[in-house]
Amino acid sequence: MSDEYTYDEATGEWVAGGAATAVAADDGAVVVRDSVGNVLADGDQVTLIKDLTVKGAGQTLKRGTVIKSIRLTGDAQEIDCRYEGIKGLVLRAEFVRKR
Repeated sequence: MSDEYTYDEATGEWVAGGAATAVAADDGAVVVRDSVGNVLADGDQVTLIKDLTVKGAGQTLKRGTVIKSIRLTGDAQEIDCRYEGIKGLVLRAEFVRKR
């Protein structure tokens, strides 16, 4: 593993390993990466890396909560997922880690 960081001018953030958080692939599809740089795909399981307050639901999802079967939205940073009691949950990829 590399401890190198690269500044991503598009997002204004430092990214580990020189990998951008969202990169256009050769076929035009957007590649979405989690908080540590792993590539996310439809159907993956992810774990939350921090407590998140869900707007409109009156709930807080705790760090370590497992979200099963995510779907990519086509946006560079948003993933669509289901969680019991919350309809239409959309999370940012920077707050999750692939399992």
